[in-house]
Amino acid sequence: MKLLSDILYKVRLEEVSGSTHMAISSITFDSRKVKKGCLFVATKGTASDGHDFISKAVEGGAVAILCEQLPIEKAEGVTYVKVKDSSYSLGIIACNFFDNPSEKLKLVGVTGTNGKTTTVTLLFNLFKSLGYSVGLLSTVQNKINNTIIPATHTTPDALSLNQILRTMVDHGCEFVFMEVSSHAVVQNRIAGIVFTGAVFSNITHDHLDYHKTFDEYIRAKKQFFDNLPNTAFAIVNKDDKNGVIMLQNTRAKKHTYALRNVADFKCKIIESHLSGLLLNIDNHELWVKLIGTFNAYNVLAVYATSVLLQQDTTNILTALSNLNSVEGRFQYLKSPNGIIGIVDYAHTPDALKNVLETIKDIRTGNEQVITLVGCGGDRDSAKRPVMAAIACEYSNKVILTSDNPRSEDPEEILNQMQKGVSPIDVKKTLRITDRREAIRTAFSMGKEGDIILIAGKGHEKYQEIKGVKHDFDDLEILKECIKTLGT
Repeated sequence: MKLLSDILYKVRLEEVSGSTHMAISSITFDSRKVKKGCLFVATKGTASDGHDFISKAVEGGAVAILCEQLPIEKAEGVTYVKVKDSSYSLGIIACNFFDNPSEKLKLVGVTGTNGKTTTVTLLFNLFKSLGYSVGLLSTVQNKINNTIIPATHTTPDALSLNQILRTMVDHGCEFVFMEVSSHAVVQNRIAGIVFTGAVFSNITHDHLDYHKTFDEYIRAKKQFFDNLPNTAFAIVNKDDKNGVIMLQNTRAKKHTYALRNVADFKCKIIESHLSGLLLNIDNHELWVKLIGTFNAYNVLAVYATSVLLQQDTTNILTALSNLNSVEGRFQYLKSPNGIIGIVDYAHTPDALKNVLETIKDIRTGNEQVITLVGCGGDRDSAKRPVMAAIACEYSNKVILTSDNPRSEDPEEILNQMQKGVSPIDVKKTLRITDRREAIRTAFSMGKEGDIILIAGKGHEKYQEIKGVKHDFDDLEILKECIKTLGT
């Protein structure tokens, strides 16, 4: 229980009707979750407007309403608070309700199109190996040390986020590493959160179904850095031309990392193999078990962040050398007859190109590269033909298949992907809508030494079709193919 007046601390109030000296038992922005004694926050979403459910919330037991438009008829005994922006205010009151947990943690946010999950997971595992109590908030899962908390969004809503952070504080966590999506920034899910540091990996074509233009997408990422306090650090990938843009207006202490350009933290790839990378980081030679140039960037970002968090260089390098790859990120298996199967989350043009360029770098040239790729439904459709074109450019054979079609017709998604296949590449391209059948077909086409890339879903354990999530795991199906071969 907290007083409404305490919960409203730092919220810009435009008008108050009723007393703020009342106890609040809980907060919700979903009228279906209203409980007796709660504060209902009326937010305007993409599908519905919480203002339409104020009366329902009052009937359900809400004793206070926070909204942008006061209702004409007000219930007796209910306090109404008017603000300019309900979703932003929700972030502030969520922080207050849970005693501002982010202020009690060393919280680092990682943003960018690709590499977020790998970077935060490596940081989590590294700091855990150094003996700290650590929290993780990622696309794959949320964790408090070894305890897993299921993840539903890349970045949870403001209430869920603060509740999780509060739990992490209660469990003694000192460091927390979290992905920060562009959606979360724009939707004020991180409003009021205090970050110790922020990392920018890169920005490429993605989420334009939501942000509409690439400039809007960049602004969303930049807003995260613009809002950092002067006590925080901001570190960006200088090899990405948008890296320096992220730093333009931030009050945080500015740092850069790079493989190609002059930067505060530098890395050079000495050797690249399917078994790992030999790197030189700031004049320290280091072998890591991760694969590809994109992972060299991730490792460098982890190293730089750890240094900025005051960790010993020798301890960081030792821990990095022992870390394994992240689930669904360039995970590979080798069959008894020498076929290599790789499962990767690559679901953007740039990510797919990075993975295929990595395969190109480590292949001998005598084997085939067979790429299986799909595109998600209800998402940015402009990238569909681009994804197919990239797959064709770097592969000997390509299978176009379903990803998560969601509410869309999977055949129409494939039609759009097909437009990216040039006339010269048609002969090496197959179209198999059923993803399980597509994986089996790709594997049956392989011969000794061939490399099969299964791209798009990575760690996901489901396939979403017409609103229903069906059990589906690319890696498990790949294992089934290998097992069948051995029997």
